[in-house]
Amino acid sequence: MTHCLEGKHLAFAYEPGQDILTDVDIAVRGGEVVGIVGPNGAGKSTLLRVLCGLLRTHSGQVRLDDKVLASFSSIQRARVIAFLPQTVNPVFSLTVFEVICLGRYPHVGALGGLGRHDLEVAERCLREANAEELRDRDFMTLSGGERQRVLLASILAQEPSLLLLDEPTSALDIHHQTEFFALLRRLCRKGYGIGVVTHDLNLAARFCDRLILLSIQRRLLAQGTPIDVLTEDLLSQAYSARIRVGVHPLTNTPLVTADAPEEEP
Repeated sequence: MTHCLEGKHLAFAYEPGQDILTDVDIAVRGGEVVGIVGPNGAGKSTLLRVLCGLLRTHSGQVRLDDKVLASFSSIQRARVIAFLPQTVNPVFSLTVFEVICLGRYPHVGALGGLGRHDLEVAERCLREANAEELRDRDFMTLSGGERQRVLLASILAQEPSLLLLDEPTSALDIHHQTEFFALLRRLCRKGYGIGVVTHDLNLAARFCDRLILLSIQRRLLAQGTPIDVLTEDLLSQAYSARIRVGVHPLTNTPLVTADAPEEEP
């Protein structure tokens, strides 16, 4: 089943009168990758937490398949929406397969025991995330790229339809960043809907179907295809800096660079 997660006129503040988000519209649907981009402090991570139900707005509403998200229990939400925060550090030493099995929590009984089906799902998610060779490794010994694949497998084990990822490639090198986003595209073709916060505008241009651009004023500045959103005018407004946009010679997607400030004489 294809699900749709939609936020309308979202506004959120940690302190009264100090909005982090103002009048933001966003939708994440099955079969697409939606990138959430913008400068530091624009509210990207906060928006993701609002979408998955971890934060409640003071204005606007989040709906899952035309039902108010707040009407779902945490377990009901977890069976449809999976959230991967920026940092995940297990308290105890766990193998990769044990970490992935933790993702079965929305489906296990009161005693938390894993049945044959749960183990089969975990094995499948290990394969989907291209992490089979890591199965018996200690999670804490993995590289950054390996950890991210394992954590992705863990949230896939929830058997969700929608994935919300907060800067999943921020600590990875350029090769592993591209590899991870290519994996998201493959999951998208299987029907997953993916919302991903990223600072890398060139990865967003290459792998996302739609972009949500937030400005430093913590409002929605633009949304649409990468070509529509990644323009010099819109990006220069969003980042309060001179941004240049060309065309990538291999992918024909927007290629974004920023002017360096003039050096002191």
